[in-house]
Amino acid sequence: MRSPLLDTPGAVAAEGTDATVAAHYGEPFAEQRALANGQAFVDRSHREVIRVSGPDRLSWFNSLSSQKLDNLAPGTPIQTLFLDAQGRVEHHLVLVDDGEAIWAHVEPGTAADLVAFLEKMRFMLQVEVTDVTSEYAVISVAAPGGAVRVPDGLPEGSVVIGGDLLIPRARLATAAEDLGLRPAGLWAYEALRIEAHEPRLGFDTDHKTIPHEVGWIGAAVHLTKGCYRGQETVARVHNLGHPPRRLVFLHLDGSVDTLPPHGAPVTLKGQGAETQEDGEAPQIGFVGSSARHHELGPVALAVVKRTVPVDAVLLAGGVAASQEVVVPPDAGRNVQIDPALRRRIRT
Repeated sequence: MRSPLLDTPGAVAAEGTDATVAAHYGEPFAEQRALANGQAFVDRSHREVIRVSGPDRLSWFNSLSSQKLDNLAPGTPIQTLFLDAQGRVEHHLVLVDDGEAIWAHVEPGTAADLVAFLEKMRFMLQVEVTDVTSEYAVISVAAPGGAVRVPDGLPEGSVVIGGDLLIPRARLATAAEDLGLRPAGLWAYEALRIEAHEPRLGFDTDHKTIPHEVGWIGAAVHLTKGCYRGQETVARVHNLGHPPRRLVFLHLDGSVDTLPPHGAPVTLKGQGAETQEDGEAPQIGFVGSSARHHELGPVALAVVKRTVPVDAVLLAGGVAASQEVVVPPDAGRNVQIDPALRRRIRT
């Protein structure tokens, strides 16, 4: 659904998956600073919203997803993942329970598949799953990783999920007036998300991503809560191995006019990089999200092979980049066991 805030003077639509909301309203850096200072909100109404009601909802979600939710206190924001049988990430949810229902928002275009999966897993439990995207819109009033101050003037029926608000979609057009905040575009949110090292499903992940690779252990995965689909992979990596890849934060060369696009190859820069037969450096990863930060300049998140040296200078879509560690190369393997036993486990 196209956001009515795209009719705001100066609004410029985002692209791709985000095309139904504004990238900016004419002042990208001013909007970014305002969001960082708690003086703006971001229209993320293209995200989709589900509601799960019924007395069995928390224990049911606890048994299906990666986070411990069976004793979740009302009003507590939390993240969780739904994994496939091999432990690869399929869905990332930001949710809260209000004492009567779970409210969660997910990436654009993913709610239908999630609801279909949940419907298949209901069995005889007392739960009801509803896609309420047409009724509720997501807006964010806090920068990722920043302090949360929920403003006054929330429309009746709003749901607070940390720094995210679910407001009645009919009130989206008047959100600035209701909240007393200026609108900031999605570019502002994305730049601050990248700075906070927070991955985004489908941007900083691919079909092979497991939670350890992008730093979702702890934030969205509880390591001792018990069984759920994909839990075996999480436990095996945590106790016995390392993830094959790791998330990194990139400072990009500011003299280059363009940002590397999503999916652009990451290679090693310099004479130490081996070349393939065609003379090209081999790809060691891919660019996830990139943005221009109001203080740091051009930045990005990328996923690279675990064995890439942490001090290596990289090329991200041909743009020189220095890396900061987000997920360390030694992530996982927290239990030391006898090498002979390790070999038996592997076979």
